[in-house]
Amino acid sequence: MSGRLAHALVFVASAGVLVLELLAGRLLAPYVGVTLETFTAIIGVVLAGIAIGTWQGGRIADRTDPRPLIPLALAFGGALAIASVPLIRILGDASLGTSPVAVVVLAAAGFLLPSAVLSAVSPMVVKLRLRSTDETGAVVGRLSAVGTAGSLFGVFTTGFVFVARYPITPLILGLGITFVAIGAITRSMLGPPTDPTRLAACVALAIAAGALTVIVPSRCDEDTTYYCARVEADPLRPSGRLLHLDDLIHTYIDLDDPTHLAYDYARTIATVIDAMAPAGQPLDVVHIGGGGFLMPRYTVATRPGSTNVVLEVDRGVVDIARRELGLRTGDGIEALTGDGRVLLARLGDDSADLVVGDAFGAESVPWHLTTEEFVRDIDRVLRPDGIYVLNLLDEGPLDFARAELATLRAVFEHVTIAQLPETDSTMRGDNSILVASRRPLPIDAMSTDQVDQFVGDARVLTDDHAPVDRLHTTAD
Repeated sequence: MSGRLAHALVFVASAGVLVLELLAGRLLAPYVGVTLETFTAIIGVVLAGIAIGTWQGGRIADRTDPRPLIPLALAFGGALAIASVPLIRILGDASLGTSPVAVVVLAAAGFLLPSAVLSAVSPMVVKLRLRSTDETGAVVGRLSAVGTAGSLFGVFTTGFVFVARYPITPLILGLGITFVAIGAITRSMLGPPTDPTRLAACVALAIAAGALTVIVPSRCDEDTTYYCARVEADPLRPSGRLLHLDDLIHTYIDLDDPTHLAYDYARTIATVIDAMAPAGQPLDVVHIGGGGFLMPRYTVATRPGSTNVVLEVDRGVVDIARRELGLRTGDGIEALTGDGRVLLARLGDDSADLVVGDAFGAESVPWHLTTEEFVRDIDRVLRPDGIYVLNLLDEGPLDFARAELATLRAVFEHVTIAQLPETDSTMRGDNSILVASRRPLPIDAMSTDQVDQFVGDARVLTDDHAPVDRLHTTAD
């Protein structure tokens, strides 16, 4: 085997494993969310696949001629990559749950085998390049470096180019087809040709997996950079639309009535907005998280002349809101795309009457938007009598809500959990509406003593320690 071909095969195989690892997170997100557990499971499964593949690939190369096996491994790995799409969809819809064990099982079902098979290529190539034990270090070191370069190429091109431009499913299908084609092309380049029957079986598996991908429906209407997104019509209300992001019903939009608030969390936030100033008085509002742009549209409708600066991480979500949810930017609503914390840092001091935080999902918690350092930047943007209202989702025993309240109290003098006017309950399902200000709050809410009792000994979240994924799903 020539050095160039050896380097090319190791480079491509290593790149493919890392491309698959990055795409795995987006493929799993509609079923288990985007959490620390999700990424931990994917990284662990792929590392296990790499370990198994390099170990077994080396053992096989010592026992038999690896030349006819390398094209087979490339083609089979590509076919398995394609099969990961329907496998994840079928098992994801089987309601395995979102426990760490369930997430690992789902990740392993989709990505353990393709990672292992593609990782077996490198030790086989090493075996073919070794001519004597005197050059073992140089050969292994050089090919190892080439494999690492391939992994870096896969990471950077996937993260910075592919995911931002193309849907996830076609990317995985394209990856698999590429490896099947590479396997077929290299068949006659490595000496003894691969058994055509086995290579044909790999092609047949790839075709069958591709067909199954078409047959098994995806939960997504559109893959954005960060989300599996779907807009669903309300059969009981012709103008009603539900926006789904990953595994969460994110919001309800009435195309004809921007003041229609279907969910308690939205009505509670509206209660805070309505109580801030006399009816109709314009407000300057910053929204951290756009989604369906429900609250910006509500503010524009109820307080003409208001300004709403919306910080949304995903340009695709903004496009969906414009295309399918009737959003018109300008005329009181400005959408800025990028990370909420980075964009907030660019806003002027004392520039907002209200900051609305609504960037949390049921299984996705951007921890860097929960910390004391971030809250202090919100305080900088707010005017002295401004208010920060935060929609927080906590599926566990409310340890996350307690910690976030403690964090808000480290910055603001007046902190509470808002309650709806028509109910005595301050908790509505998994949503807690937290409110903070330097001035007394103009709403019905928990008393200071109640807040003290609720917070208890919860720790303040900081950039150095903010385990929110654990807090919002498990007891401390």
